[in-house]
Amino acid sequence: MILSVSNIHKSFHEVPVLKNVSFHIEDYEKAAIVGINGAGKTTLLRIIMGEMAPDEGLVTFAKDKTVGYLSQHEAVSGENTIYQELLSSKQEILDMEQQIHAIELQMKTAAEDRLTQLMDTYASLTHAYEAANGYAYTSELVGVLKGLGFAEEDFNKSVSTLSGGQKTRVALGKLLLLKPDLIILDEPTNHLDLHSIAWLETYLLNYKGAVIIVSHDRYFLDRIAGKIIEIDNTKSTVFSGNYSDYAAEKEILRISAYHAYMKQQQEIKHQEAVIEKLKSFNREKSIKRAESREKMLQKIEVLDKPTQVRNDMHLTLEPKFPSGNDVLQVEGLSKAFGPLSLFEDLSFALKKGEHVAIIGDNGTGKTTILKMINELLPPDQGTIRLGTNVQIGYYDQEHHVLHPEKTLFQEISDDYPSLNNTEIRNTLAAFLFTGEDVFKTIKTLSGGERGRLSLAKLMLSEANFLILDEPTNHLDIMSKEILEDALCAYTGTVLYVSHDRYFINRTADRILDLNRRVLTNYLGNYDYYLEKKDEQLEKIDAVSASSRFETGNAGRTADDTDTVGTDAKQDWKARKEQQAAQRKRENDLKKCESEIETLEARSAEIETLMASPEICTDVAKLQELNKEKEEIDSKLSDLMEKWELLSE
Repeated sequence: MILSVSNIHKSFHEVPVLKNVSFHIEDYEKAAIVGINGAGKTTLLRIIMGEMAPDEGLVTFAKDKTVGYLSQHEAVSGENTIYQELLSSKQEILDMEQQIHAIELQMKTAAEDRLTQLMDTYASLTHAYEAANGYAYTSELVGVLKGLGFAEEDFNKSVSTLSGGQKTRVALGKLLLLKPDLIILDEPTNHLDLHSIAWLETYLLNYKGAVIIVSHDRYFLDRIAGKIIEIDNTKSTVFSGNYSDYAAEKEILRISAYHAYMKQQQEIKHQEAVIEKLKSFNREKSIKRAESREKMLQKIEVLDKPTQVRNDMHLTLEPKFPSGNDVLQVEGLSKAFGPLSLFEDLSFALKKGEHVAIIGDNGTGKTTILKMINELLPPDQGTIRLGTNVQIGYYDQEHHVLHPEKTLFQEISDDYPSLNNTEIRNTLAAFLFTGEDVFKTIKTLSGGERGRLSLAKLMLSEANFLILDEPTNHLDIMSKEILEDALCAYTGTVLYVSHDRYFINRTADRILDLNRRVLTNYLGNYDYYLEKKDEQLEKIDAVSASSRFETGNAGRTADDTDTVGTDAKQDWKARKEQQAAQRKRENDLKKCESEIETLEARSAEIETLMASPEICTDVAKLQELNKEKEEIDSKLSDLMEKWELLSE
């Protein structure tokens, strides 16, 4: 065991945040701490690292074990280059390297008796140097930098010139290179693109040490974690398995706990009613019996009401009116900022009802495409055409659609003047803004609160074409699941940019991958994209190489996608046919259920009629109704068989 956390209690201003939190981490174990925003996850990490004292409880590390911690907003500083900053994590190896070189020089001129001593020291040092991976530390360092999304031309950039997210990536790289026995990471994927997240997953899976992660990235947790530590309602519960295993078991436990709570509440109410009734008799024996029951009731350990799943935030997305079948047509789109060309000659189209995700590395131009569709940026070349009756609802990851100086109430009332005060308050309450919260200014809100307010405005827009830029940023897992459910039920068209692979897997039926300035289509979710992407990238490279050989032109355009995408298009067609067949089965199933319901209602009506005094004496009418009922029963039998086949 490398870490033991025992009976941790912590309160702020007499409000409990953590109560009796206990768990342990074994050597080489990969664990995740999950919970809603504000549950106390980061507080727990700070207590574990000794940055904050618990009110009660004990944190114990195994002897001679090293621990590395990366906080959520940790960043490097100073004038070092990126390469120098990561190199500083290898100071022990650098010191040994200097000693080895110094001994080599001494050995050239040393006397025989001194030479023997130097050779022994040299052998010991070189052995330690090799054990510390000294002969490969430069390639290891370069691999970490590239894995975290830094190109070789970035290595000599000064740390002081980097963005906050880049500085956090450098800090993460330094920690990984230190290779402590236990790594503790707080939201490590926040500043990483899909490629870097996938690299970090592989790195941590193969890491020869223990790992504790706090993250809202469920796909990441599914791949990494073998243990889930949940912080819920101040208490901790430990689950074996990854996030999906935890979610399934948690739901079973929640239902069981809720039933136990409701059963106890019913019993308490029953006992209270009996006590009240006994007292109302106003007799000595009945009063004593009532008092006896009261004492028993006081001894009951009342169960806490379990946290209800998805009952705190209410998001319903529904178009006010449908759009035409052709929602968006983009042709020959190009955009550059100064000498930096993001993409050239991109083309794609969206049909009514499609849910499409644009993915790609940071800086490839995904958000730029969304801004051009929303007319927030002009394209350098190309056309963007919206279809008939298309009404856009836009969710901006920076929340520029919100007005910082306005209150929440003003933000809704100004944009939707037809809503009365009660309707505005009810809308805000549905997104967890109640009481005086509605009069907070937007500039004082956290990232998660701004996200919820933007979702409230998106719901009120009743748009039939949603354009979303990183909609899950700053949302906790529960809020993400609420948004996912709303999008899955949404009948309009969706185009979004996201790095959340779990979210993409649940909500996308098509993916546009912006990679190497080429937009490649994949008709499926994120798992389908992973299955097909290497094959498609090889074809793009082959076509690109052929193009360079024949024309000497290294550029790529959307025409390459048409050339290399033949197999993919066949896949799309096949999957489209499968989806159409599935929709037909679902429609047939609904139609079958409706027919069964109608016939069963008529059968019950006939039985009632046949039993009525007016009909039971009318032989002709009875025969007519009986014949109709036999026909209905025969049809029902056939429909039941059909329903079973369709439902399978």
